[in-house]
Amino acid sequence: MSAIYPLYPRHIVSRVAEALTDTPVVMVVGPRQAGKTTLVRQLAGLERKYFTLDDSLTLLSAQEDPVGMIRGLESATIDEIQRAPELLLAIKKAVDEDRRPGRFLLTGSANLMALPTVADSLAGRMETLTLLPLSQSELHGSTANWLDEAFAGRLPTVSVPLIGKDLVETVLRGGYPEAISRPSQRRRSAWGRQYLDALIQRDVRDVASVDRLDQLPRFLKALAQVSGQMCNYTQLGGQVGLDHKTASRYIGIFEHMYLLKRVDAWASNRLKRMVKTPKLQFIDSGLLATLIDLTPEMATQNRSRFGNVLETFVYAELLKHTTTSEGNYQLFYYRDHDQYEVDIVAENSAGQLVGVEIKAAATVKESDLRGLKRLMAVAQEHFSTGVILYDGSETLPLGDRLWAAPISSLWGA
Repeated sequence: MSAIYPLYPRHIVSRVAEALTDTPVVMVVGPRQAGKTTLVRQLAGLERKYFTLDDSLTLLSAQEDPVGMIRGLESATIDEIQRAPELLLAIKKAVDEDRRPGRFLLTGSANLMALPTVADSLAGRMETLTLLPLSQSELHGSTANWLDEAFAGRLPTVSVPLIGKDLVETVLRGGYPEAISRPSQRRRSAWGRQYLDALIQRDVRDVASVDRLDQLPRFLKALAQVSGQMCNYTQLGGQVGLDHKTASRYIGIFEHMYLLKRVDAWASNRLKRMVKTPKLQFIDSGLLATLIDLTPEMATQNRSRFGNVLETFVYAELLKHTTTSEGNYQLFYYRDHDQYEVDIVAENSAGQLVGVEIKAAATVKESDLRGLKRLMAVAQEHFSTGVILYDGSETLPLGDRLWAAPISSLWGA
């Protein structure tokens, strides 16, 4: 039986409600157990019929007679639609006959929009919104969006910074509601292991044909060891007996299931010496900690191992902010052939950049500015702000457009 945990206000609720007022089909996508069902049931209303494709009889009906299931529905909420993607064509037909806004509210635990037939069939009829695990802003009741603030030239203030062991505990906990509700890291890790097992044993079949499921857990653990690093598919696959193409396909499956993301290198027309290999980033630091067996004690003793998980935590927080921000942002990383690096580069639709360096240390050294200064020199007038997020308590200027700020400025604790 699931633990009982409090409901936290989700920042995306107003976006979903707004989309339902002018769009026939609204889909909320994101990983399982992130809170999609809770959110759509809150929004559904009594007049909207509710279906979940996790129910075997409902799933059978959707697979055997999708048109019959949809025919005659005024409006409906359909949960976990990736289990029967054939329903989307029936929904398209129903919407083409009656284009009233808000008719279908869907959820999916896999990125169906990556399938060309799906994207084409509902083009212009559907809006897709992403719900990731809980952000620290949602957990702390903060409404400030760090990316909007940083691009506006200011950083959220921090009254009680989260540092040291408290920061370690927060990072290793991650954002899944069920994990957060558990009282210890040991119990959270137990949940994480069961969650990943269930995902691989059941949900992978909904998005791909995989001959040997037993390879996936070992490959996922191998990927966890290189989170935050550039990925060499041949080398990674070789660790578990996979060739280059299979390794790349499996990473794609994990991406579709919102376990991780490939992060591209930032480039502009002025850059001639750019490294183009993507980096891998997991989407939840708690699951990453489970995969690499990192405990709070080990994280405190080995700051290098903790640093990798901390980078995932910050990346995930900023990724969550992109889903509810006023601006439109993409996240990249920077690395050139001279080995200058910036952990995260956020770019807005006007081409302005905010560079973010992440440090697990409580002190900031001049050498920590190396990558940001190079990025500033390369991007020139497009460089808006550079921030070193560190395990400290003060927000301080470090020169022209450069700052050091506590990691907890991400949510203005």
